[in-house]
Amino acid sequence: MVFAGAGTSGRLGILEAAECPPTFGTDPEQIRAVIAGGSEAVFAAREGAEDIFSDGSKAAEELAAGDLLIAVSASSVTPFAHGALASARGNGARTILVTCAAPCGVAAAAADLVLALDTGPEVLTGSTRLKAGSATKAVLNAITTAAMVRQGKVYGNLMVDLRPGSAKLRDRALRIVEAAGEVSRREAEQLYDAAEGEVKTAIVMALCELGPDDSRERLRATEGHVRKALAVRPVAENGNSEDREK
Repeated sequence: MVFAGAGTSGRLGILEAAECPPTFGTDPEQIRAVIAGGSEAVFAAREGAEDIFSDGSKAAEELAAGDLLIAVSASSVTPFAHGALASARGNGARTILVTCAAPCGVAAAAADLVLALDTGPEVLTGSTRLKAGSATKAVLNAITTAAMVRQGKVYGNLMVDLRPGSAKLRDRALRIVEAAGEVSRREAEQLYDAAEGEVKTAIVMALCELGPDDSRERLRATEGHVRKALAVRPVAENGNSEDREK
């Protein structure tokens, strides 16, 4: 998944992509973002970069079938965003345009799906970093969260694939194991350490009374979905296994 945009729209895409690895444990290359004008435009506006269609095309030229490009353009007509959409579609990738304007003409048919947010006029005319920016951020949050739920990175309302790269995140991971595994804090710490910091593994260990290797095997067999892993019956004496009744 790649977000593409210019100015505020591009920065929102970068923010969304940057938040996914610590929250959902994704590979940084799996969800990325490109901004008109390059990395320098993140901190200093590069007016005019948004008007270069070819730069948008180059930014998305590596995408192919199975990939997704999300172009963000509050006005719906930003050339950089349309260049990225055209390149991605030409290579077989799926495309979404997130905009805060009623798209018409070329913009209306620029993507497989156009999400037009009816945010109304801004309190400061033309300053789309205000209502348009806030609404766009909420929509990008919803898209990535829904995608991660489908990928099995959520159990109930818990982030079970987070990367505990700080004391705060380690504490959060332990609280997740404690709540999902229905164990005490001390037991959660023991499970978490035995699972080498893998929250999903620790949860399966707690609820299925298994060791880390068997828990990981269940998760591998169910493509990382904790709920599905919990529903797997133990292997019977005849070597067969069945789903446990839910």
